Amino acid sequence: MGYPARVQTAYASAARTATSTVDVIVENAQGLIIVIDVTLDAAAASVVFNIDGLDVLTGNTWTLLDSAAITAVGTTVLRISPHLTASANTIAKDIIPPVIRVNPVHADGDAMTYSVTVHQIR
Repeated sequence: MGYPARVQTAYASAARTATSTVDVIVENAQGLIIVIDVTLDAAAASVVFNIDGLDVLTGNTWTLLDSAAITAVGTTVLRISPHLTASANTIAKDIIPPVIRVNPVHADGDAMTYSVTVHQIR
């Protein structure tokens, strides 16, 4: 089964100790739901997901939302929309730029298995 273009895999499920950033085109999105699914954390690893706006002309970024440290198996959902009420580390009340950058920041060299999906609300 195929998924609509407004659902994108930022990171397929894999074990990671460090991860480079992924840029996601989200033109005309009114909101974003970012689903982080951790399926294995054998060594008590920790990762924070920074969701940033990206100025494609300069390469500069600005913070939209930073998750709390994720340290265990489970699903974390982040939401961004100008129509929501902000809540620290989970919901950002902000305008969605045409391109966002997903930047996982690992605390140490311990492996964690996760996937990240970006759902665009139009």
